Amino acid sequence: MKAVVQRVSKASVKINGKIHGEISKGLLVLLGVKHGDDDNIVKWFANKLLNLRVFPDDEGKMNRSVLDIDGGILLISNFTIYGDTRKGYRPSFSKAAPPEQSEPVYQKLLDTLREVSDLKIEAGVFGAMMDVELVNDGPVTVIIEKE
Repeated sequence: MKAVVQRVSKASVKINGKIHGEISKGLLVLLGVKHGDDDNIVKWFANKLLNLRVFPDDEGKMNRSVLDIDGGILLISNFTIYGDTRKGYRPSFSKAAPPEQSEPVYQKLLDTLREVSDLKIEAGVFGAMMDVELVNDGPVTVIIEKE
């Protein structure tokens, strides 16, 4: 599993021109699922996202998590995170799990985040064409990957 995580002051996802999910201060997570991702990786990833210290404390240091600031998480499925561009000009997506494998893993992460926290957890729709809008706060962007 791999994610591009952005600290945002606001983010939303639209499907067919209608807002499907939105958060104010929190994390926008673009998530890719690879072959072999399982429940253990989902648990690890949920814990990492909830406790990732990328929000400033009173001294301006990144010492606070989304839990600490009572923020939100907007989770977006995005198989292109696993795009391999080392060869040629067209990305290869061979590391990305096919939809029938990745959708249940994505849904499990979404359910886990909702079960273990009281935060506002929003999401896109798996496999849908989505328009994602965000205001990157900082900018702060990190990549999280669990093999």
